[in-house]
Order: sequence, then structure tokens, then C-alpha cells
Amino acid sequence: MSFSDLGLSPEVLRAVAECGYSTPTPIQAQAIPVVMMGRDVLGCAQTGTGKTASFTLPMIDILASGRARARMPRSLILEPTRELAAQVAENFDIYGKYHKLNHALLIGGESFADQLKKLDRGVDVLIATPGRLLDLFERGKILLSDVKILVIDEADRMLDMGFIPDVERIVGLLPKIRQTLFFSATMPPEIRRLADAFLMNPKQISVAPSASPAERVAQALTVVPTLDKREALRRLIRTEQVKNALIFCNRKRDVDILHRSLVKHGFSAAAIHGDMSQPKRTETLERFKNNEVTLLVASDVAARGLDIEALSHVFNFDVPIHAEDYIHRIGRTGRAGRDGKAFTLAGPGDGKFVAQIEQMLGKPIPRIEVEGLGSADLSDEEDRGDGRRRGRGGEQRRGGRSPRGGRSSGRSPAREREAVVSSPAPETPGEPPASPAIEMPIPAVAVAAPAAEETRRDRPARSRGQRRDRRSHQDSPAERRPTNEPIRHETAFSEPRAALEDSDSDAPVLAFGDHMPAFLKQPVRRVAQAAQETDEEVDAA
Repeated sequence: MSFSDLGLSPEVLRAVAECGYSTPTPIQAQAIPVVMMGRDVLGCAQTGTGKTASFTLPMIDILASGRARARMPRSLILEPTRELAAQVAENFDIYGKYHKLNHALLIGGESFADQLKKLDRGVDVLIATPGRLLDLFERGKILLSDVKILVIDEADRMLDMGFIPDVERIVGLLPKIRQTLFFSATMPPEIRRLADAFLMNPKQISVAPSASPAERVAQALTVVPTLDKREALRRLIRTEQVKNALIFCNRKRDVDILHRSLVKHGFSAAAIHGDMSQPKRTETLERFKNNEVTLLVASDVAARGLDIEALSHVFNFDVPIHAEDYIHRIGRTGRAGRDGKAFTLAGPGDGKFVAQIEQMLGKPIPRIEVEGLGSADLSDEEDRGDGRRRGRGGEQRRGGRSPRGGRSSGRSPAREREAVVSSPAPETPGEPPASPAIEMPIPAVAVAAPAAEETRRDRPARSRGQRRDRRSHQDSPAERRPTNEPIRHETAFSEPRAALEDSDSDAPVLAFGDHMPAFLKQPVRRVAQAAQETDEEVDAA
């Protein structure tokens, strides 16, 4: 079967032929005719099989007739990451160069002004991430009432990144009568329920198991101590014929650390993760695509949808926590019929994650050993959670010598103090042995509290005026007032003077916020009486 058998227009076929493609992939051969018919599609295929072209090619022909209006896009494509959205926009540039279609890219990290200019001119295809799209909608800069085609790409990644509530809100803003195309590399139960809510009588297309790697990717797993993982990675890079490689880490902090380590050892490496600015991420990715750098250390932001031409190797410096992420990571290589290799570096404590991946694959990952480095056991725990860790060779550090050279008891300082308090007194010759003491820590606060209370109780009480008089001695002798004349400052929030002078000496001193202001204690009858006296004075005058 060729692309000409799928019912595409001559302009699209010409653009596809110029890219060097003549035979569609299985997902393209099954999805393109259904999309051209106007039906909803639920597509599930492994990464690297051409899902993007399976909806971009028919959309170009469908949108060829019609006209876009300002701020009212005719179609909407939702993507989980900025890089994947930019790649879809590139596909429209390549395949739609013989059509007069306008498309706009709405992603974070870019200028609002440039994006609004494109929307004001009218766009046929709007490619956006959920956050930026909702931001513009809440500002009143975009209307979604004219969307005829909705594409939700990498839906499982949307679920992992927490975008599903935003996607549900966006779908609620769209017209009820529309065509919805739903694509995902994996189909967990949550995504299945979401598809049932968004799609209407869809055509389900599945060309591969819901989670399976590309067949042309050779996989290998090596288990080394955690402290030796960087050395193992460097030796693998030197022994393998690496043309270009992606190195995945689980955390953004580890991406920067590993990148600096590789550069320090003379490797051509760059880093990309979600905390970088969008211009920096775009520049780094372009340098890697242009072979200006050989190694790209990345977080999972680069694990979905990135199409790097002839990527030879993928290294998992950290075992992915989710088994599905393993499929997406190694799917960056072995694309378009090429061969690829994927190496995973595991350490003690990663046995649970490796077991999940092998259970999903249905077969074990082949083990290899790095020459010159010792191996470790996946069943060993790197951190037991109680402060005890295993060393480089799996030897547990417990009850060993302390850093100062003495023998460590393995107990915390608090337990050491409790042991001292509860230790029995030495026995005296001729006396019966004392009964064993009960180990009960005595809190220091409980012993010191009675003494503090007695000191405060024995202290003579002073009124507020006397305390102010005590502070008045700090003034100069000329301005100092007599000791028998206290200084008083009456405010609206002060207590009545009589209440202060006649108060019991044992009464606690009330701070601001613990008492009622004086003006709130005045009875209402006083206000009426003052008003009556004022009227009498007016009458008398």
C-alpha cells in the first residue's frame, strides 16, 4: 500500500514524496482513511510509529476548504510538552507547504504578543499546551466555539503530568458537534474512561500491544553500586560506537550534576529539563539535532514525541519509576526502520522498578557487566529508611567505628541520654542489690517549671503605671518626673484608670488582643445621656 491509496490530495502526496516517504506505517494506513471520513478515532500504537502524520495529513486536506476567522481557530491540537507541540507545528510546515493554511503555536515561555498577532489574523490549526491555552481564554483573547476538529495527543502523558482536569475543562468549552482524534502510546484504564467520555462511537485502531518497545531496539541492563554509576556510564559511552545519545535522569537536579560530570571528563554534552527557559531549551535541542553536541542529558520532558534523526543510543542513568516511561525513553531510538541500542543502569534498591518493567515487557532485560567494575544485587536496599545505608560493595554500615575512631553504639544521642539516666547505681559491698531502675526519660521542662512559677509568684505585683515609672528613670535628670507621680498615657484602647489602680495584684496583665477596648465597655445609656446634656446646653444658649 502507498500513500496514494489513502485518498489524500495531490498536494499532500507531493509533500510526502519530497520527504522520502512512499509507504505508510500501519497506524497511518488504518487511521488516515477513517479520519478522512469524519469519524472519531481512538488510536493506540507504540512510540515511533508515525502517529503524528496519521492525523496531520488528513487534517490538511479537511481544512483546505474554508476560511479562518480572527481569534476563532478551526481545529485544536493539545500536546503535553512544548517540544512535542513544536514538532507537530514543524510537521504542518513540511506537509502543508502546498496549502494556504495558517497555524499558531501556543506554548509557555514564548511572547504573548507574537502569539496574539497570529490569532488576530485567524488560524486554521491551533497547537497548544493546556496551560497556555486556558490562560489566553481567561484573558478573553481566544474563542473556541468554531473548533471542528480536536486532537488529544499523548493522552497518557497528559495523565502523568496532571493535565487531565485542564483537558476536561477545555473540552467543555468546545462545540458538542465536532470530530475528536484521541492518540496515546499506552492505554491504561484511566485513559480508557477518559476516551469514553470524549469520543462518540469511535473507531478503535491498535497496531501493537499497549506497551511494547520497538523491535529494532537492543536492550541491556547493568547493575552496579550507586557510587559507580557515572563511571559505568562513561565506560559504556567509550566502548560503544555512540553517534548521538540521549541520557535520561529521573530528577532535574541529577541532570545538571551528570551534565557537569560529563563535560569535566571531556565529553560533548548538553542538558535539557523543565526548569530551563524555553529559548534555552529550544537552542539546546537544535544544537543536538544539528550534531553540535553528542550527548543530551535530559529529564522525562524529552521522553515523549521527540524525533531525533538516526539517534543511535539511549542511556537510562536512572531506572524510570513508571514502567511506561521506559517504553517512551527507549523509543527515541530505533525509529523509521533503523537499529538502536538502549542501556539501563540500575543500582541497589531498583529491583522493584526493574521487575515492573520486565513484567510489562513480558520478558527479562538481558544483563551485562561493565568491564572493570563490580556488580551489585538488585535485591539489596540502598537506603533502609532508618538511617542505615549500604556501602559501595553492599556492606551495611551498622555498629562500625565512628568517624572519631571510637566504637559506635548505633544509638541516637537522645537514646544515649536516656540510657545514662536509667543506668543503675554501683552496688556497695555488703548491701543487697538495688532493684532495677525503670527506663523513663525525665523531661527537663517538667523539672524547671515549678521553680519558674515560684519565682513569678513571689515577685511583688506592680501596676502598669509603676512599670512605666520604672522606664521613666532613663530620661535626663531635668525631665525626670517625681517617683510618686506615675506617667500615664490614655488611649482609646487603654483600660480605665480606676480598673488598673483597684485591680487585684494576682490578676494577670492583659496584653493587646486579650482584652476588650475601653470604648466598647461604655454603656449605651451614657451616649444617650451625653446627647441629652448637649441638647440642654443648646437650649440654654
